[in-house]
Amino acid sequence: MSARELVVLGTASQVPTRHRNHNGYLLRWDGEGILFDPGEGTQRQMLRAGVAAHDINRICVTHFHGDHSLGLAGVIQRINLDRVPHPVTCHYPASGQRFFDRLRHATAYRETVQLTEAPAAADGVLADPGPYRLETARLSHPVESFGYRLVEPDGRRMLPALLAAHGIGGPDVGRLQRDGELRGVHLDEVSEVRRGQRFAFVMDTRLCDGVYALAEGCDLLVIESTFLTSEESLAVEHGHLTAAQAARVAAAAGVRHLVLTHFSQRYADPAAFEAEARAAGFTGELTVAADLTRVALPKR
Repeated sequence: MSARELVVLGTASQVPTRHRNHNGYLLRWDGEGILFDPGEGTQRQMLRAGVAAHDINRICVTHFHGDHSLGLAGVIQRINLDRVPHPVTCHYPASGQRFFDRLRHATAYRETVQLTEAPAAADGVLADPGPYRLETARLSHPVESFGYRLVEPDGRRMLPALLAAHGIGGPDVGRLQRDGELRGVHLDEVSEVRRGQRFAFVMDTRLCDGVYALAEGCDLLVIESTFLTSEESLAVEHGHLTAAQAARVAAAAGVRHLVLTHFSQRYADPAAFEAEARAAGFTGELTVAADLTRVALPKR
């Protein structure tokens, strides 16, 4: 199993269908799990996908429409029922605090886990635990909505040929990486920048500055494509994207792997979304998500 992968739990927009559960997406990032937009049925989809409550360290809710948040109550209670041994942090629009409170305390249960509330009120950095930086940007939807972005710090990639040319090997490589200099040889002489991985999660929105900011330079972009171009007027009216719009964003932003999801119930054939995205000019790796799909982050 990849140490960094997206597990798709549901792909439906507004209402579930026979083949699509309400939204739900778990990002595995090394030893941490980040659950995005748990809609109804997320607990059951977690079971089907082999995802446990213990896998969740953060929950990120883009907005408080039901298909993106009604599963929150069950997930929070399951985290407590299973006595998850680590703290869990919840992010969501600050303007929806009353909805979060209702969902968190929807029914009686015993709280056993430290649950931290860290709502988003503006664009910027929400958390910076070290292994990555969690950023957010406001989107354009009838209710306040935020997208999320993970940015890994840049590192260095050692170049064996240059190390050998300077007579550096074995434990000395580690010393050079730690100290930045060894016997007059500087780290940048025998290595190159390895850009950190970037992941973005963009749900219900019209085209706006936030969409482009979140997508910029992403290795993996998960983005809604509720409609096809034939219903673009509906997309604008209801605050959504078409597959072509999402693909053009990804192409302009230099996205390596595009994941389309959040499909209207009116569409039965997912191939139409792939065809439209390709016709719009996206040439990178493309996944039209289905429930229980797993997508590995592209390696650098």
